[in-house]
Amino acid sequence: MQDLVLEILMRLPTKSLMVYKCVSKHWSSLIFSRYFCKLLFTTVIRQQPRLYMCLRDQDGHRILLSISSPSPDNTCYVVVDQDLSIPGMGGYFLNIVRGLMCFSLHKKACIYNPSTKQLLTLPAIKSDIVAQQGQKKHLTRYYIGHDPVSDQYKLVCTVAISSPLPRLANLKSEHWVFALEAGGSWKKVVQLENYRHHAPSPLGRSTSGSVVRYMAWPDNYNCVVVSFDIRSEQLTIIPVPGEISPHEPVPAVTMRADLIEYGGKIAIFYHTYLKDKGSADLWVLEDIGKNEWSKKTLVLQPCQRHLVKDIELIVKGTTQDGKVILAPLEMHSRFYILYYDLQSNDLRKVEIKGVPRLWPTHKECYFDLNSMDESESFIYLET
Repeated sequence: MQDLVLEILMRLPTKSLMVYKCVSKHWSSLIFSRYFCKLLFTTVIRQQPRLYMCLRDQDGHRILLSISSPSPDNTCYVVVDQDLSIPGMGGYFLNIVRGLMCFSLHKKACIYNPSTKQLLTLPAIKSDIVAQQGQKKHLTRYYIGHDPVSDQYKLVCTVAISSPLPRLANLKSEHWVFALEAGGSWKKVVQLENYRHHAPSPLGRSTSGSVVRYMAWPDNYNCVVVSFDIRSEQLTIIPVPGEISPHEPVPAVTMRADLIEYGGKIAIFYHTYLKDKGSADLWVLEDIGKNEWSKKTLVLQPCQRHLVKDIELIVKGTTQDGKVILAPLEMHSRFYILYYDLQSNDLRKVEIKGVPRLWPTHKECYFDLNSMDESESFIYLET
C-alpha cells in the first residue's frame, strides 16, 4: 500500500505535495522523510538550471526571485517567474546545494527551502578567537554542502580576525561545522599542522558534490584556495601560483580572482584588468597532488569591450556547459548578467526582465545571483 502511495506522490507537482502533506500525519511524515526526498531527487528528470536573484536596497527591503535560465545561445533576456520571498527573510545570499539555500543574517546562518517555504535560523557560534587591541572580528562566512553517502547536509563557517581593512595583519581564523539534523550543534574543526590562518574572500566560492571550496587571503597580497571535505570534515589549503598577478602587486581587497570549475577541475578566473584592458587569465589546477597549474590568457574581441569597460564585475558561478556568469558589483540601471564562453572567447549580455517595480532603475541596490539545477528538496529543517 505504501509503495502505491509513494508512486502517486512521485507524480505530483511541488504545490500539490505541499497540500497533500495536510491529509494526515502519516502522509506528512512520508513526504518529509529522507527516503522520499532522496527518491524524488534521484528520479525526477533534471531540467535546465534556474537562476535565483536576491535584491536588497539601501532601505533594507529584500526579495528573492526565481528566474528562467536561458538555454539557446542567442537569448538576450530572461524573465523573473517567481517571487520566493517570505516574512523574516533577510541577510546576504551565499550559496545553494541540492534545493537548500544558505543566507547570513546578523552573523547567523539561515537555511531556506524554496520548495516548502521553510526558514531556519541556526544558533550563533561562540568563537574561541578574541580580538586583541587593534584587531576586530570582521569576517564570518557560511557555506553549505552535502554528503551524498550519508545524505547529510552540513554547514561550514569560517571566522577570521585581523587588523582593520585594507591591511590584513595579525590574521587568525578558525572553522566550525554544523550537521543539519535534529540535535545538531556547532563543532569546531581541528586544524592540521600545515594550516594557514586566512580571511575568506566574500566573492570566490564553489561547492562541488561533497566539497566546499573558497578563495582566501593569508596576507594582503596573496591568495589561496581553501577546500573542506564535507564527509571527513577535513580542511586543505591549496597554494595559488605567485604570478597570478603578473603586472603589479594587487591588494587582496581589490583583487578580482574568483573560483570556478573548468572542465571538471578547480580553476581561478583572474579578471582584475577586464574592465580596463579587456583581458583575463584562467588558471586551471591540472594536478592537485603536485600543485601544477596551467594558464590561459583571454582577450575580449574589440566589438565586445564596451560590455565590460569601466564596470566592476564579479563571478556568480558557471553554467552546465562551462560558461562563466558575470554580474555588476553594483546595479544602478537595468538588471543584467554576462555569459562568458571561455572556449570560444565570446561574451553575451542577457537582460533580466520582470523585476518588481519597488526597485526603480535609478536606485542602487545589493544584487546577488546564484544558479541551481531544477532539483527540489522536501527535507524538514530541524535542529
